[in-house]
Amino acid sequence: MSKFQVRSRLNSVEKKVSVVLSIVYSLRLLGIFLLLPVFSLYASQLSGGDNRFWIGLAFGLYGLMQAACQLPLGVLSDRFGRKKIIVAGLSVFALGSFLCAFADNIIFLSIARAIQGAGAVSAAVTALLADLTRDEVRTRAMSLIGASIGLTFSGSLIIAPVLDRFIGVSGVFILTGVGALLGILLILFAIPNQENAFRQPEKMNFSAAFANLNLWRLNFGIFALHAAQMAMFVALPFVLQDLGFVKADLWKIYFPVTLIGVILMIPAVIVGEVKHKLKAVLLLSIVLLGLAQIGLASSVTLIPIIIALCLYFIGLNIAEAVLPSAVSKIAPPNLKGTAMGIYNTAMSLGLFSGSVIGGLLLQRFDSTSVFYFCSGLMLLWLVVSLFLPQIIKKQ
Repeated sequence: MSKFQVRSRLNSVEKKVSVVLSIVYSLRLLGIFLLLPVFSLYASQLSGGDNRFWIGLAFGLYGLMQAACQLPLGVLSDRFGRKKIIVAGLSVFALGSFLCAFADNIIFLSIARAIQGAGAVSAAVTALLADLTRDEVRTRAMSLIGASIGLTFSGSLIIAPVLDRFIGVSGVFILTGVGALLGILLILFAIPNQENAFRQPEKMNFSAAFANLNLWRLNFGIFALHAAQMAMFVALPFVLQDLGFVKADLWKIYFPVTLIGVILMIPAVIVGEVKHKLKAVLLLSIVLLGLAQIGLASSVTLIPIIIALCLYFIGLNIAEAVLPSAVSKIAPPNLKGTAMGIYNTAMSLGLFSGSVIGGLLLQRFDSTSVFYFCSGLMLLWLVVSLFLPQIIKKQ
């Protein structure tokens, strides 16, 4: 076995922190994904829930607060340490989750959702993973986070109706709060204290994180990815419903296509990393995502839709792995948290914007218009990404 092959493998510590931080990263996504299929009906039953605007606001405030807090918490993690900020953020998330569980009117629920969203730990988590992994294996480590995003999203669509049936939406909120507390224990006791000595506030040049055009190209990528994701899944359930699938049967579609996406993502990421072809792999993922949207727009039967979803989840998981790794490689070493803060702010804005735009298009036109919007967004992302440099490991 060559020396390079040994160095390109995750060591035991890197494997451990990658798995643990992927779990922690997924916890905040549960605040959106797990509630997506059931939130509106639940909120409509609360006092004041007959106002559809307040229902949308209550759901969207989580994403808006995530967008508002990602950058500040990322900057603070550069100054005061990743683990402290992650623990603080998860504590806020847990508080907001428990408040949501006991909300009896739509206004209180909106406030609680805003508190829940303020626990924006994604930037600090991804920066900590970058700190604790070598550059030559970082994309592979980030791929676990990418896979966790895809699995959290698809798994949420599958299990949310089941959880709603047995414990109700209030129980789902309690479950996410307990999960956040578990995340705190994992951060405190399962993550080593090996953060890089990079925090020198007096020498930080924040403009370096804001002025880098390549970072903004990556930021646009994560915005486009998640805007299209949310818009697509506003329309897709109705398409499947028209084909005869009731809500309880949607897992029969989502589970296999998600599994295929995760399995086929792995060799693509490994090849991109070993051969220093991450840019090419990223461009491939964007093409797959665009083809998937065109396929959904033009399909009227189940088999083509399943094929399109397979392409979608392959592209989604590849992009989720490559994008944060690329940010960590391009960002200045002492500004990784800041760069990840900007990156995750763009992600949160994409989640919010995609939901709103998808809903508007579906209301005024039809599902086909949503998929064509998503394909156009993928085309724009592809053009922007063509100007990225080759993403090569730092020497």
